[in-house]
Amino acid sequence: MNRRKFLIASSAIASGIIGFRLARGEEAEGRATGYIFVVDVRKCIGCGRCVRACKIENDVPLKPYYFRTWVERYVWLKGEKDLKVDSPNGGFDGFPNIYSEDEVAKSYFVPKLCNHCEDPPCVQVCPVGATYRTPDGVVLVDEKYCIGCRYCIQACPYGARYLYPRDGPRESRRNTADKCTWCYHRITKGYKPACVMACPTGARMFGREDDERILRVLEENSVSVLKPEQGTKPRVFYIGIDSEVR
Repeated sequence: MNRRKFLIASSAIASGIIGFRLARGEEAEGRATGYIFVVDVRKCIGCGRCVRACKIENDVPLKPYYFRTWVERYVWLKGEKDLKVDSPNGGFDGFPNIYSEDEVAKSYFVPKLCNHCEDPPCVQVCPVGATYRTPDGVVLVDEKYCIGCRYCIQACPYGARYLYPRDGPRESRRNTADKCTWCYHRITKGYKPACVMACPTGARMFGREDDERILRVLEENSVSVLKPEQGTKPRVFYIGIDSEVR
């Protein structure tokens, strides 16, 4: 990363964390208090329960390549410079043990999902306004207006969108853009996203940006966001990842 990109990335991370250190109970200016998603990769065991829970909860097709959330495995082998990354069936079935302990220098699992950016490029490119950001900061797709042009899919730097197939289980969503919504139908009723509920190790954490528990986690750990140089201001924060994770 060159100096300019490094400064942009550092500023994006710093501004994001500072923005979450709001006075308890206050609302961000001009909008309702938003949400934060935290992923601690040190706790993820790659079991795939989050992926399975998401597909069941949100009628995501069971076929490969359709995911609202998925898990990637990052492996550094001893004596090799190249990083190994795989995600068989998005982690739905877990991960086969393809390396011996003697081969591996370091490895961990990285859950991925929509970052619900504060400055989402998907919203900017949508020609019909089907992709939008709610007052509490969640990026959604109105399937009644989506024309399936794929502009938002191409614009997302995180690969978090797909086109819902014509033979998918949900009739109304067919041939429209689909993505993680943080289970908006659940969180607006006070429940946690399905993936968070299914995680057996607490690797996924979710709450309001004035949630004392979430704020404490952000303040007590070194956190990162994916592709900060993009300037999208992601609202998914990671604990324990290296710079190679994109």
